[in-house]
Amino acid sequence: MTAALGLTAGLAQPAAAADGTPRAVTAYRHTSEAGDWVGQGGSVALTASTAAITVDGTLEDLRFQVRAGDDLWTVELAAPRGDTLRPGVYRDAERAPFRTGRSPGLDVDGQSRGCNQVYGQFSVHQIEADTAGQVTLLDATYTQRCEAADAPALKGVVKFHALPLSFGYVSDPGDYPGQGRTNTHTGATSLFSLRPWGTGLSYDVSGKRETWNALLTPPTGETFTAGTTYPARRSSGPGVAGLDVSGSGGCNETSGTLTVTKLARDDDGAVTAFAATFVQHCEGAEPALRGTIHYYA
Repeated sequence: MTAALGLTAGLAQPAAAADGTPRAVTAYRHTSEAGDWVGQGGSVALTASTAAITVDGTLEDLRFQVRAGDDLWTVELAAPRGDTLRPGVYRDAERAPFRTGRSPGLDVDGQSRGCNQVYGQFSVHQIEADTAGQVTLLDATYTQRCEAADAPALKGVVKFHALPLSFGYVSDPGDYPGQGRTNTHTGATSLFSLRPWGTGLSYDVSGKRETWNALLTPPTGETFTAGTTYPARRSSGPGVAGLDVSGSGGCNETSGTLTVTKLARDDDGAVTAFAATFVQHCEGAEPALRGTIHYYA
């Protein structure tokens, strides 16, 4: 398989989802500012259950199409000529069929409305193709302006067989690991990995001039269960999960909570997808680090 994903070597993405485990999302939505020619100031939100959604093309140039009754929307994303699309941010996009030089291409049209000139950018969070080169997975966002760089914007999200992959946090003033900052990491900006660590998991994030590590272990004698909130401290114990999240620094002792929201395992019991929220206090102090983990879940 030819793949371009926002992650490092770790556990594999679930190939199929059984009941109760994460499921891939295929969806489209956009919002249009007043005066935008293509979107006419409106909004659209469609899923695979309400529209026919397809992707044609390769990692060089792809076309995402959504049809719901008489409504038809098309999003074309193209790499700079001679290159391929991969996770990242593509700025200064021009209308895809007529892009020049090293510019990426973007062209969103719908209801027989399109731009003559495109000014925009897009972010690819995840993308993957099969051995024949056909795109099989896509997660991207875009901003398009017609005819002028300061024209009203059309902003959209495209997903095709995509699963969430992100890390976000809010750090209170005085919190040591987060240094009072707020940030969100996605596949467009960062690398992710999830691997076994003792009886639990080690989750790593690198990007945007930051590195994060979260060591997560279930209470002694237990396994993680989706839908459960655990009291937590740095080392797990009976009835207490292990929670040790470090960024700009780490804690000697932690207290807080860990909530496992989604969890998938393979036939051997290894975790293949994981989502959680946490609240961590360092050294018994009041300032907290609050975060959300999504690894294909």
